[in-house]
Amino acid sequence: MNYIPNIIFLTVLLLSIGVFTRNIKRIIRNISLGKSIDRKDQSGLRWKNMFRVALGQSKMVSRPIAGFLHVVVYVGFVLINIELLEIILDGLTGAHRIFAPILGSFYDVLTAIFEVLALLVLIAVIFFWSRRNISKIKRFWMAEMKGWPKLDADIILYFEVVLMVLFLSMNATDSILQELNPHDYIKAGSFPVSTFMVPLFDGFSVETLHIMERSFWWLHIIGIFIFLNYLYYSKHLHILLAFPNTYFANLNSKGKFPVDSNIKNEVQLMMDPNFAIPDTNEAPPEKFGASDVFDLNWVQLMNAYSCTECGRCSSVCPANLTGKKLSPRKIMMDTRDRLEEVGKSLNINKGVFEKDSKQLLNDYITPEELWACTSCNACVDACPIEIDPLSIIMDMRQYLVMEQSAAPQELNAMMGNIENNGAPWPFSNQDRLQWANE
Repeated sequence: MNYIPNIIFLTVLLLSIGVFTRNIKRIIRNISLGKSIDRKDQSGLRWKNMFRVALGQSKMVSRPIAGFLHVVVYVGFVLINIELLEIILDGLTGAHRIFAPILGSFYDVLTAIFEVLALLVLIAVIFFWSRRNISKIKRFWMAEMKGWPKLDADIILYFEVVLMVLFLSMNATDSILQELNPHDYIKAGSFPVSTFMVPLFDGFSVETLHIMERSFWWLHIIGIFIFLNYLYYSKHLHILLAFPNTYFANLNSKGKFPVDSNIKNEVQLMMDPNFAIPDTNEAPPEKFGASDVFDLNWVQLMNAYSCTECGRCSSVCPANLTGKKLSPRKIMMDTRDRLEEVGKSLNINKGVFEKDSKQLLNDYITPEELWACTSCNACVDACPIEIDPLSIIMDMRQYLVMEQSAAPQELNAMMGNIENNGAPWPFSNQDRLQWANE
């Protein structure tokens, strides 16, 4: 009978790992639907970029207050995971604070640090919640943030509050039981924060305190397992994907756009009839540009899953600031929503996508949004984890121009002038200097 809690814990642990593994496989499968792209170059620079941006949070602190508090939450969760490892080992073995005899006095230092970080996380989360729901910062209340995106952001904050309160309550009751019941609770750890919660539990019997401590322990670890598997449905996937996202980020200058060799050769041949097209045996693509998620590359699809929905990109977008429909954040959210829709079809049909009547272009992202973009790269520069909404916009624009001839009238006129006159203006290049005669 004494092993029943351990068996129950092992069952819960394996179930959680199983669901988490299934969800990760689905994400990898969905990202793999994208076209191939070579991002294996400059590995040293890529590792440096990942450590600087994802681990070091270098772009996060460009907004000092929010950035600092985000770092607090980030560091808090990373370090408190050491405590999570101890809980898992305790659950599997039936031990109590299994690391205490191994670490000795350093264990007291660790538990004290964990408690201080838990308090700081609580303060940061309350601050974040207030900014969203009381101060109502504009970028958190844009059109794309209504409904589920706003609820999701609040759910995560509530999760974090509950987990930290359970952690501190567990420690508070544990510290009391260490004094009252040393046979089952060895004296270990330092509790500078939860000690202030001890009066809440004064007057209870040892049996009641034991039930409360075990309840807090179970709720805390089950809450973490639920949180871990909730990530799949949440914008907080960036907790996991920020690292590969920054590693595989585009390292080229932000003003440098990729050039399709097929288009380049045709333009050069048009401008110079004597131009010899290189014989590369490269077949023209079946489609120029992108109209659906299948036409994007896998890094762009990973970008969509990595988006934190923080809105920094949209808050610096000149098109968005002047009231146009474009929101770079919405571009990423729409891409992820369409990718998830495709993924659900794959789940239902055993890995086969049943074509539907939808696509990313028009059903999710409108041409009006795409043509509002000034291609200034402000959104790319502002993103804390190196997401590139502009690359998706440019690929979809290419589809509109080259596959549907659906560019705005002004752009079509300009391209016609370039083709006929060698310049964007509607007059012959032979008349170009007539203004000087005046």
